[in-house]
Amino acid sequence: MSSPNDEPLTSLRQICLALPEAREVEAWGAPTFRVKTMFATYSDGTYGVPDRCSAWVKARPVDQELLVKADPGRFFVPPYVGAKGWIGVLIDSSDTDWDELKNLIWDAWRMSVPKKLLELHPDPPDGW
Repeated sequence: MSSPNDEPLTSLRQICLALPEAREVEAWGAPTFRVKTMFATYSDGTYGVPDRCSAWVKARPVDQELLVKADPGRFFVPPYVGAKGWIGVLIDSSDTDWDELKNLIWDAWRMSVPKKLLELHPDPPDGW
């Protein structure tokens, strides 16, 4: 039997694993997505915003600041990794902007891969 929280994770997983050489690794009891380093993780509401599913995405501190300030109802500073600029994105409602999240994840992936891999994949995957 699936839980209501499975759907956001399934969508996040599809986005992250479509990226070149991305893999899923469970850490701290949660799915994380990595190439060389971690670029995204999932929270079922145990950490971050209580009882809300979210994606935590690697970002530059300036992007975190801009997004959280612009829309604190969707973005937040996640615990632990927030001090390094990561962005928390709520993904458990019908108004989740999955295209916007894809763009954030693409940027996070680019920050996390070796230079040679980035040279091989300067653009997001076709149809992504």
